[in-house]
Amino acid sequence: MRRMPSSRAAALTVLVASAAVLGLAPILVRLADTGPAAAGFWRFAFALPWLMLLAFRPGAPAAGRGPGRPAPLMALAALFFVLDLGFWHYSIAFTSVANATTLTNLTPVIVTAVAWLAFRERPRVLFLLALAVALAGAWTMSTGADGRQGANPRLGDLFAAVTALWYAGYFLTVKVLRGRHPASRIMLWSTALGAPLLLGLALALGEDLTPGSAAGWAACAGLGLVHVAGQGGVAWALGRLPAALTAVTVLIQPVVAALLGWLLFAETMTAAQMLGGAAVLTGVVLAQWSSRQRKGAEAVAAAPLP
Repeated sequence: MRRMPSSRAAALTVLVASAAVLGLAPILVRLADTGPAAAGFWRFAFALPWLMLLAFRPGAPAAGRGPGRPAPLMALAALFFVLDLGFWHYSIAFTSVANATTLTNLTPVIVTAVAWLAFRERPRVLFLLALAVALAGAWTMSTGADGRQGANPRLGDLFAAVTALWYAGYFLTVKVLRGRHPASRIMLWSTALGAPLLLGLALALGEDLTPGSAAGWAACAGLGLVHVAGQGGVAWALGRLPAALTAVTVLIQPVVAALLGWLLFAETMTAAQMLGGAAVLTGVVLAQWSSRQRKGAEAVAAAPLP
């Protein structure tokens, strides 16, 4: 069996770690002590200084160093991400952390279909099986809840499902941008352009804009770090891995979020939810193995005959 190139293995490692970090986001939103859209604004505001530092990092290529100018698609990515955070943060307020994060991650269905049609990333049968296993696990996690989680679970679940559409749009827009721009520049401009939109949304909805405690401010600062390390890592990986594989691997996020919700907020984890979490992880492993096998087959086909 051929080994994966080190660059591909590194991209997968970064992607898995980033997905796990993103599992912290819904927990921090709950702890932010602000309105849902306001929490999104503070996530962007605290992330911007770090993203600016990354744009000027010493090891960056000269062509990609500095903020540069925003491309039109970066504004579209910002709009998609603002809609994503707005709907998702309200879903976290209305339903359980597990359900809000799991239903949001139905994104792979949309990403796989569009990547197949637009980017000619035709999935293998094993990858489609992995996707089915992961999504079945995600659905089991949602339907397996005990029904006593959240102020308005049905509305929260609906918001989370709609979020998947916005996240898919963001995912695919960043995939296109990564062909021409470094991840740091995409993250910087999508965040900078999105921050005033989230602030305007929070004001229009009459939300509490500032945290009322030191713990709330710490949670908002933590959201900024999660944005840089988690979402930034995903954006970086999108330049090195297929969009469909990336989307499925991010399904690790709801498993981490569900476990943290159980530990920190006493949100029950039923046997069905635990089984669903195991299925999600199984699907992720199968998807990565399928992609690895495909790369190996392509390398053999491209090798010169003896």
